Amino acid sequence: MKRTIETIEGDTTGVSYSIPVYTVSGARSDTAPSAYLQAGLHADELPGPAALHFFLEMLREAEAEGRVLGAVTVVPHANPIGSSQYHFQKMEGRFSLGTRDNFNRAHPHLERPDQALLPVDDTSMSADKKLKWRLAKLSLGHDIILDLHCDDESLNYVYIAEELWPQTQDLASCLDADAVLLWSGDADQPFESAALAPYLGPDYKKILQEKLVVSTIELRGQRDVDRTTAHLDARRLFNFLVARGVIEADMGVSPPKPYQGPVIPLLNIDMLEAPVPGIILYHVDPGSEVEEGQPLVTLIREPGNPDRDVTLTAPQAGLILTRRSHRYTRSGDALLKLLGSKPSATGKGSILEN
Repeated sequence: MKRTIETIEGDTTGVSYSIPVYTVSGARSDTAPSAYLQAGLHADELPGPAALHFFLEMLREAEAEGRVLGAVTVVPHANPIGSSQYHFQKMEGRFSLGTRDNFNRAHPHLERPDQALLPVDDTSMSADKKLKWRLAKLSLGHDIILDLHCDDESLNYVYIAEELWPQTQDLASCLDADAVLLWSGDADQPFESAALAPYLGPDYKKILQEKLVVSTIELRGQRDVDRTTAHLDARRLFNFLVARGVIEADMGVSPPKPYQGPVIPLLNIDMLEAPVPGIILYHVDPGSEVEEGQPLVTLIREPGNPDRDVTLTAPQAGLILTRRSHRYTRSGDALLKLLGSKPSATGKGSILEN
């Protein structure tokens, strides 16, 4: 396994950022599928980096035994810029403080998977834009591209483009995903849509249908970081690469079973928003099955005056996928995601919330 360092120059003199990258060339890289895995693009989302820490242990063992067939690139923590942004003892890993942009937005969309389309000189770019172009360079050309994230408080779920479903249901099955969210369009150009974009032309239809896998993987919530869970996620990722022929199994492994969980288009997601500010009292947890009209959240607007409480109910029956980890909300903030069986009356159908 080779370890290299990608260096990104900062926006001021004397500042630079380092990204460790781990690669294995693969014993049959000319014929076996290749894989790219990254985590921590939102720097404060740590279940992914923890999982890739243990995944790399498994990959080293497989390499020593000659079982890594395809080329594998792993970026365990892809965003040192976000990791460096501390305000009042809290990491701000989601947005660039220099440009105010979300680190998982405005990624470059290429017309085709061609390294020649990447910029040769990035000196005039802001540091966060340099980061996005560098990740595009590292990931471009791989058959499997997985971007590991997490939510606030959440089930284990994945985003998959409609163009890649159902041929990628083995990913959801291997990860034991609680839900699959199907998206289309490019919204605000998150990394996932940028990684898919070069293959949407007619010349790459066969690749798109037969071997390409691009997914954002949401590994539960921000506080779900522990050794047991990280080991489990690492093993599931490893098993998926075995199922896809990137890695050879060390013993007989059954192929993934067809995915049996809910598969929900983004139009069916209700994002419950706070109509008023207040203290959040949840009536439901992620994983709760709810009926239309069931109380979901009560907001205490004025402690001591229950007449001003506001209770929000389910706009339709469905599954609670996520909820926020903080317990005070501003007016207009999202409070939870509800996966419904029909299109949301208020949903916008975008890939991700900001």
